[in-house]
Amino acid sequence: MSLIGTMGSGVSALRTFMKGLEVIGNNIANVNTTSFKASEAKYADSFSNILQRSSPSAAGAANNPSTGIGTGVKLAGVSVNFTQGSLASTGKETDLGISGNGFFHVKNSVDDAEYATRAGEFRWDDQGFLVTSQGYRVQGLTGTGLTAVGNVKLGAAPTGTQLQSVTIDRSGSVVEFYSNGTSATTNRLLLQTFNDPAALTNVGNNLYGGLLSAGPVGAAAGNSLLQAGDVNAPGKNGLGIIQSGTLELSNVDLTDQFANLITTQRSFQAGSRLITVSDTVLEDIVGLKRS
Repeated sequence: MSLIGTMGSGVSALRTFMKGLEVIGNNIANVNTTSFKASEAKYADSFSNILQRSSPSAAGAANNPSTGIGTGVKLAGVSVNFTQGSLASTGKETDLGISGNGFFHVKNSVDDAEYATRAGEFRWDDQGFLVTSQGYRVQGLTGTGLTAVGNVKLGAAPTGTQLQSVTIDRSGSVVEFYSNGTSATTNRLLLQTFNDPAALTNVGNNLYGGLLSAGPVGAAAGNSLLQAGDVNAPGKNGLGIIQSGTLELSNVDLTDQFANLITTQRSFQAGSRLITVSDTVLEDIVGLKRS
């Protein structure tokens, strides 16, 4: 039984630390991915085979301790580090970096699926909507008086004028400048926060979500729907500010990743050594019958 247990522990180490290597490899591969957040594998011991259960002391006798032998290791979870990445200047007006807490809220106009993202690589499309590289529309305050939550879209230029330029300030306000020297604030970008960002589902393309269109993005993470007013306004209620012309870089620290890579690789090798030693002992046991 002990021999089989030793080999089982070695196999569990190989399986588990392989997952750890996959996590580290993914971090290193995304060192240049916009707004990428590094992950870390966490480990836990498997259940133990109880050889003797503990018992309380009795008259004239001491208590008995519990005796058990572990059965290996398992993956306890993969935690994501949501700390702020550095902001790099791009000079592009629609590149938006968040300095502080918060996520942009974007929506797929085809199936109404909603997502959160820190990647502010946006552009104005041919219809005037502010969209992601996948064409998902950025959400914010729109309409007369900025009282409705919806797609951020360029307004109609006054009669006889043309749109000259558009700026997005620290508070998320979209200001349009026209050829007659006038300007107007037509939209305001909103940000979301989550009580438990770890509950967000990474669905790829720098997006978090994975929910039905009928519910709020990241419902399991503990958030509410975007609201009018200052509830979700950048720079308010603990939310970060928006830096136009910048993008948030990956927060992967290559020094830490390579150090973790070495220790995880050595742990994997130790697990494989367990299997090799178990095989040698098994070979000796089989040889006893022949001798």
